[in-house]
Amino acid sequence: MPDEENRPARVEDVHELALAMPHVTVYPGTGDNPIYQVGGKSFIFFRNPRPDAVDLETGERYQDVIVFWVASEEDKQALVQDEASPFFTTAHFNGHLSVLLRASRIGEITRDELAEIVQDAWLSRASARRAAAWLNAHPPT
Repeated sequence: MPDEENRPARVEDVHELALAMPHVTVYPGTGDNPIYQVGGKSFIFFRNPRPDAVDLETGERYQDVIVFWVASEEDKQALVQDEASPFFTTAHFNGHLSVLLRASRIGEITRDELAEIVQDAWLSRASARRAAAWLNAHPPT
């Protein structure tokens, strides 16, 4: 049995990991989709079905898209250009520092990998002071 960090990620982990970051507030988005913010800036949100994210075979809008902010275009491209990665983007998000992930594919990454994505999303939106304090308390291993 895999340990807790290396097991497949679950949607519940997104909520748990986001809430574990400091200074987080949660706002109900449309359709009761939560929006996680730090200092008034969103870093993760659960997106409503939109015409830019659809199943290529059926044309049905994805019902389960989660948006994560990233620190840079390079970070975004590293996640979306990897063929094995479940992360993607759409033309709607061109120039936007975020990546998309379908909840139905979240198990393709580990909980530990998800934790890094959530932490990086938070760091990309937190104030410099809050980010520095968090990094100081959580040095890389």
